[in-house]
Amino acid sequence: MNQYLPMPNYRRAWMPGGTYFFTINLLQRQRCDLLVHHIDHLRAVVRDVRMRHPFTIHGWVVLPDHIHCILSLPAGDSDFPLRWRLIKGSFSKMLPPSEHRSLTRQKRGERGIWQRRYWEHLIRDERDFNSHMDYIHINPVKHGLVPSVADWPYSTFHRLVKQGVYDKNWADSTFADTLGYED
Repeated sequence: MNQYLPMPNYRRAWMPGGTYFFTINLLQRQRCDLLVHHIDHLRAVVRDVRMRHPFTIHGWVVLPDHIHCILSLPAGDSDFPLRWRLIKGSFSKMLPPSEHRSLTRQKRGERGIWQRRYWEHLIRDERDFNSHMDYIHINPVKHGLVPSVADWPYSTFHRLVKQGVYDKNWADSTFADTLGYED
């Protein structure tokens, strides 16, 4: 058997100035509340990266062990990997090194906080955008963290209610059951 396996071919949609949906996961997701426990660190890191490498946040939710968001990049810019590398790396540096690290991560000098990869989806049209915005904001209810979207503090939902995009009672627990989102 060949000991050298081919490297995976991860296909990314490179659209300068594009709008993307992302899911970013912690490496150890079981019973982990790292992101909400250190929400101030995460917010500071995102602010810093946005100042140095601008992007627009349309929707964002931070759950205990993962993040969902929709971001737009400036015209002519498609370098979302740089932004995620800076966000993940800077956040990791703010935390004391107490997590378990595999031998591979130790050899590479990597922390054991984030999954290496992330899910990214290029938003195609307004319907796709709206569907992903709803998915982002319903996620705390979907995961059983709160009965109502308005009860989750780590979300752009509150800003969007103030802007009139969502009603403050959108997606209460009864409504969420009808959306058909599955884990």
